[in-house]
Amino acid sequence: MESSRRKFIKQTAMGTMGTLIVPQLSFGKNIFNANETINVAVIGVRSRAKSLTQAIHKYEYVKIIYTCDVDDDVIDEHNIFLQKNIGYIPKVEKDFRKILDDKDVDAVFIATPEHWHAPMAIMALQAGKHVYVEKPCSHNPHENELLVAAQRKYKKIVQMGNQQRSAQSSALAVKEIKEGVIGNVYKGEAYYSANRGSIGTGKLVDVPKTLNWDLWQGPAPREAFRDNVHPYNWHWFKSWGTGEIHNNGTHEIDICRWALGVDLPNKVTSFGGKYTFDDDWQFPDNQEVTYQYDDDKLITWTGHSRGKIQPSQPGRGASIYGSKGVITLSRNNYKLFGLDGELIKTVDEKVKSETTNTVGGGGLDVTHIANFFNAIRLGEKLNAPIEDASISTMMCHLGNIAQDVGETINIDPKTGKIEGNKRAMKNWKRDYEKGWEPKL
Repeated sequence: MESSRRKFIKQTAMGTMGTLIVPQLSFGKNIFNANETINVAVIGVRSRAKSLTQAIHKYEYVKIIYTCDVDDDVIDEHNIFLQKNIGYIPKVEKDFRKILDDKDVDAVFIATPEHWHAPMAIMALQAGKHVYVEKPCSHNPHENELLVAAQRKYKKIVQMGNQQRSAQSSALAVKEIKEGVIGNVYKGEAYYSANRGSIGTGKLVDVPKTLNWDLWQGPAPREAFRDNVHPYNWHWFKSWGTGEIHNNGTHEIDICRWALGVDLPNKVTSFGGKYTFDDDWQFPDNQEVTYQYDDDKLITWTGHSRGKIQPSQPGRGASIYGSKGVITLSRNNYKLFGLDGELIKTVDEKVKSETTNTVGGGGLDVTHIANFFNAIRLGEKLNAPIEDASISTMMCHLGNIAQDVGETINIDPKTGKIEGNKRAMKNWKRDYEKGWEPKL
């Protein structure tokens, strides 16, 4: 029975993905044999993993058999959380490579710092695992290409954690947009607003005894430990993070792209900078990016990391403009407005999701993860297959590159490559620590 179960699971990877749909969830006890359990590992367990593990636990034919982190303090805190919220504590490993060596592991969830996302996902695919990787799926465009190629080569399921793709209200809005409810759509506005504080100037200190700093850095070139990097502020350092456009903008840019029915743009322009605090933050804390398309469509990203959008916009969302009206989309609802600004209707999600905290949990995690498992078990179409999700990630990379070079960059929309700008293309790939560069 165990041999048949594992053969079944490993043969259900899809080489190509079709039209994206919202899944019909299947939780009934009579659908699968009780022995057909998907064994999973969750890697990186500080914040997002709390929502992921609770969502995984709702799927009764799945078992979390490992959790993994490089920080003992994070592991201890998470184990307390797991005992309270799911009722058991899985096996713990600090080195994820030992998990990948375990043939009992069918799938991994990657919720590490961003510089680990693609290299770890590729290693997991090479080990024969299905992968759920948090956004962004890569640290740089080169990794983006490599991860897509790895999925095609190893033919396993890879879903990115852009969970609004599994929102019933968003899927309905996109369907109605395609049917012409707001006429000819031409613009998507994506925005995010927070009020983050200063991260200060880091001081060189001893590495905490609980932390494996070498493994934490992994593929990144080695740096001395500073007191303002771990466990969260790595987001704002280029060695490990990708800035707010990736940290949060990936979600709303992805929704705008979905609603407008577009892929890669042909021009990208970015304005902005770091305006608030004199600290170690290495990305813009306020940024405006414009993506232009051949058919007169455009997408804009407005990111306010430090200093909230005022006075009336919510913390995050996407607005889609058409010749006959406007639709606003969030994780929890969609609203349809006429050209005169009058609200015509609202469609709410049945289960709410968090929007601006650092965990981002809620109903969409449950739905998105169920879609991942149903793809493994039933061949259900993924809502965010890596081949499509990587396009939204690439758009964020291009926004950062346009910001770095300070000029509009021209894009080959078939490949995402930057045309006629050698300086911009220098940002295509990072430097790797010796022995850690991901390869197929």
